[in-house]
Amino acid sequence: MKAAVIVTSCIAALLVLAFAAAIAFGGPAKAAPLASVNAPFAKVDFSAVPPARRFQARDGASLAWLHYPATGTQAPNGRRVVLVHGSSGRGQSMHMLAQGLAQAGFSVASLDMRGHGDSGPRGHAAYIGQLEDDVEDFMKAVPHAGPSTLVGFSSGGGFALRMAGGSRQQLFDRYVLLAPFLRHDAPTNKPGNDHWAAVGLPRMIALTMLDRFGIRAWGDLPVLNFALDEAASRFLTPSYSFTLASAFGPGDDYRASVRNARGDVRLVAGSADELFDAPRYAEVLAAAGRTVPVTLVPGVNHIGLTLEPAAVAAVVRACH
Repeated sequence: MKAAVIVTSCIAALLVLAFAAAIAFGGPAKAAPLASVNAPFAKVDFSAVPPARRFQARDGASLAWLHYPATGTQAPNGRRVVLVHGSSGRGQSMHMLAQGLAQAGFSVASLDMRGHGDSGPRGHAAYIGQLEDDVEDFMKAVPHAGPSTLVGFSSGGGFALRMAGGSRQQLFDRYVLLAPFLRHDAPTNKPGNDHWAAVGLPRMIALTMLDRFGIRAWGDLPVLNFALDEAASRFLTPSYSFTLASAFGPGDDYRASVRNARGDVRLVAGSADELFDAPRYAEVLAAAGRTVPVTLVPGVNHIGLTLEPAAVAAVVRACH
């Protein structure tokens, strides 16, 4: 009996040491800059980006967003499109897409999600679920009389799916997922797509397990480093804390979000996406329990989905 107690105590001590080591030393490595993500933005004219507007979230934080009123030859159609950028990004990352939607008659709001751009300390969130709270707070603080579509790109696409299948899905009647990140182990992930983000896997696993027991003391520790070059790092978000990484994306079970979504869900991706296996989106979502219309834009890669004229036109059609 005494020996069993000693053995149990030793095992417990080893587990504590393993958790401590994973948390202390299991953070992410530096990620080498990824040209296919960084380079395209150097050619974008950001001179017409509107000045940031602010709204107040429930915790009192002042969060930023960009307003693109309906313009162009087409009459306003009464629908608002709310844009959610990808991982590391900010509202102005969606500038070309926002302009295209505004010219097609949509009122457009491009958000700086909390922890990005001008919305709070970059790379951090206070709790998992805070970003969903922020989107709800935006919809209340900046009301719109007509219907609204939530459009998310990459990790923002995963987040849009999370909203579509969550308790606040009624905030939008349509969801458009742009090359969404579903999960690190989803069939749509291409081998080698970890070049965009270096993951501190030991720390991520340890903090995930602790979070399930309600222990969140180390949630501000970084678990992701993004493959930004030096110029991009000054404007975008170089790393994510555990809490932000857990809050911004599809959540633990993208299949449940697919099954639970009651609104109109559509997906657009580039056929030449270097990070995700775009032709597999339709089968993966169908296997999760729902047939989702998928548009593949020929010859367009991941970042090109928000920049190339053919891709912008495809997204505009999906939003109608």
